[in-house]
Amino acid sequence: MRAVLQRVLSASVTVDGQVVGAIGEPGLVVLLGVTHDDGADQVAWMVRKLRDLRILRDELSVADVDAPVLVVSQFTLYGEARKGRRPTWQAAAPGEVSEPVYDAVCQGLRDAGTRVETGVFGAQMELALVNDGPVTLLLET
Repeated sequence: MRAVLQRVLSASVTVDGQVVGAIGEPGLVVLLGVTHDDGADQVAWMVRKLRDLRILRDELSVADVDAPVLVVSQFTLYGEARKGRRPTWQAAAPGEVSEPVYDAVCQGLRDAGTRVETGVFGAQMELALVNDGPVTLLLET
């Protein structure tokens, strides 16, 4: 599992011109990619890391300040472009594998008390965000 974390002041995701998820206060945007062998262990690790990583201002975590998280599915995090001019997506799990894992990460965050907003899995989404400083991290289980 791979995730790109962006510390934001606000963010929203739209599908067909309609806002489907938004956070209007400092928090995190998480772009989440799933590979073929991701399961419960990777979900638990990612949930714990997303809640406890001290990435927010003043070295605080999502859990410390009850910050919201906007989670967006992003299979392209497993794109491979080392050869040729066209990326391959072979390392990305297909939707029937990755959607339940994506849902489990979102639910795990909610179960831990995190306010979670989401995009629409598999949809063509537009993401708008206001960065809170140039803070972007890549996590990989």
